[in-house]
Amino acid sequence: MKVTESNSLYDHLEKMEVTQLLLSINEEDHKVAPAVKEKVPAICSLVEQIVPRMQEGGRLFYIGAGTSGRLGILDASECPPTYGVPHDWVIGLIAGGDVAIRKAVENAEDDPEQAWKDILEYGFSPLDTVIGIAASGTTPYVIGGVSKAREMGLLTGCITCNPDSPLSQAVAYPIEVVVGPEFVTGSTRMKSGTAQKLVLNMLSTTVMIKLGRVKGNKMVDMQLSNAKLVDRGTKMIMEATGVSYEVAQDLLLMHGSVRNATAYFYKEGEK
Repeated sequence: MKVTESNSLYDHLEKMEVTQLLLSINEEDHKVAPAVKEKVPAICSLVEQIVPRMQEGGRLFYIGAGTSGRLGILDASECPPTYGVPHDWVIGLIAGGDVAIRKAVENAEDDPEQAWKDILEYGFSPLDTVIGIAASGTTPYVIGGVSKAREMGLLTGCITCNPDSPLSQAVAYPIEVVVGPEFVTGSTRMKSGTAQKLVLNMLSTTVMIKLGRVKGNKMVDMQLSNAKLVDRGTKMIMEATGVSYEVAQDLLLMHGSVRNATAYFYKEGEK
């Protein structure tokens, strides 16, 4: 019996009052962060392998199905606006293609060859990394993808919520966050999904910091895609340089990023 499929610690959910349901779900959620903390050494080992590869031009692929695939796409899609990196630095792939982001695609996860075909659409390099995401650790789409990637010399890792799964055995750097049975039996979008999201946050954020995309504690390369981010960037420049809001905003809009604007300001000040 997979841990992710084991019976909930709660029963007769339909008879519970709303407050009892919410408190019980929250009680289960409290178990996730400690389980993730136990896996920091495993996450660290993977990050330390990814960074030098990306410094040499490698990319990071996430592959998954269902909730796991959507979480990978979410993390990948946030990297360009947050860190100003190209859209092909971190790539999220889901079984069934983009339509599966919103709607389940029947049997899409059962093809062990499709993930590698999806990766091939982007080309591949031995410097690339493929991370399989599957709560069960048994998804054929994911196992097939990482297995072929490893065979072809790519770095491989995984995020799963079952111990000693076929997925873990297929990769070089497994991350197994075992959070116990779900509140609703088998509903891995809950604790398992939360655990996967936390690990993805830690992994991509740490990689981007080590790649130099953060200065101090600021997102100095973030894309200026809306008024809120322009305002945030303006205030970051004010803090870094001491200029007025108006001057900071002009610098930001002229140079396109906090990093470039502050670099220009100090370069001009040296003349």
